[in-house]
Amino acid sequence: MKGLVDTINQETEKVFMIGVQLKADHAWSVEESMDELAELVTTAGAEVVGRGSQRLDKFNAATFIGPGKAKEFAEECKLSKVDTVVFDEELNPAQGRNLEKVFECKILDRTALILDIFSQRAQTREGKLQVELAQLNHLLPRLTRFWTHLSRQKGGIGMRGGDGESQLEVDRRKVRERIGKIQRDLELVMRNRDVQRSGRKRNQWPLGSMVGYTNAGKSTLFNAVTGAATLSEDKLFATLDPTTRRLKLPTNQNVLLSDTVGFIRKLPHDLVDAFKATLEEVIEADLLLHVVDVSSPYAEEQIEAVNLVLGELGVGEKRTLMVFNKIDRISTSGLAKRFTDKYSNSIAVSAKTGEGFDEFMSELGKQLRPIRQMVEISIPHSKSNVIARLHEVGQVIERNYDGEEAFFKALIPPNYLDYFDSYIMVKDKIVNP
Repeated sequence: MKGLVDTINQETEKVFMIGVQLKADHAWSVEESMDELAELVTTAGAEVVGRGSQRLDKFNAATFIGPGKAKEFAEECKLSKVDTVVFDEELNPAQGRNLEKVFECKILDRTALILDIFSQRAQTREGKLQVELAQLNHLLPRLTRFWTHLSRQKGGIGMRGGDGESQLEVDRRKVRERIGKIQRDLELVMRNRDVQRSGRKRNQWPLGSMVGYTNAGKSTLFNAVTGAATLSEDKLFATLDPTTRRLKLPTNQNVLLSDTVGFIRKLPHDLVDAFKATLEEVIEADLLLHVVDVSSPYAEEQIEAVNLVLGELGVGEKRTLMVFNKIDRISTSGLAKRFTDKYSNSIAVSAKTGEGFDEFMSELGKQLRPIRQMVEISIPHSKSNVIARLHEVGQVIERNYDGEEAFFKALIPPNYLDYFDSYIMVKDKIVNP
């Protein structure tokens, strides 16, 4: 896979970016998209030295942009001694080869750039497998005949004098074999996750999964409320590998909170497919926490981009709490209120300062409330361990320590009914919003 950064010792690559504004596309302007592409290039460790764009009715089949414009940009790149040209859309294999001839340098598209960043950021074996799978799926149709001096291998026994496999066919076969091996390994990962989820279901702890546009502040918010130490940087795709932590809410409820990879506009389909093992946390979640950078001028477009990916995963209709983050960066509360008024199930917070956390935790308590049963329970004062356990796992509504035994009215998880069975006086309704 051709990436931007091959070794840490080489000089920073100079990049020229090219975008296209289709006349029928009004969702994002080409400049907005190119600004984001520049962030991606910087995240990958390269330097943007120039940019250009063209307005078209449709993409050129041979060179993506017009051939005249391609030659014009090529001359500009030669003058700036550009190492790599990055296009803001996905190129097909033929376009990539044709453009390399015109520009006489390395050509990358947005998909290859994102895959390169993912390959740098993946830390766990699972993450590395998922990135490699996406890279190989992207590479397979782009394999070219690099080995022209090895046009044909000789056939084996019984094939004397016949044509063997071309080097290109050998390369493709090896790539397909590797793809099959990675897919089998990821199936094992998914089975292990099923085992972990079955343990969660035995405890009947609900799962909230944080989703959102990359750099919306998900990891910072996740760390702030759970006390985790997930990497959080002001960079795109700072977090790739999912992290799940137990969170104890003010109502004494245990819930699980999961931090997942950030989404982005034009997220490669290969990545969405490859990261199914990671994104299963989103699919299995009882509640999605859609974190939005409310200070971004493109907040609405980012919400739409995330909803598009959620739709691809089949969870577009899942119950969602909109969390408008970074209110410390906006000068007026009116902007945050405009968003919370528009999205009924929403809340505004600052992961950096903690503003809005009380309301956020209270809302989580309401929306991630596990199935629990109201009981009236009487415990001897001498059973202090049982009383402590009740306060640990249940939500005590009423208490009375007068008399020979302590009396409580509490909500407890069904899996603890057997533990408290000998002390329960009355079992009331099951509570679950």
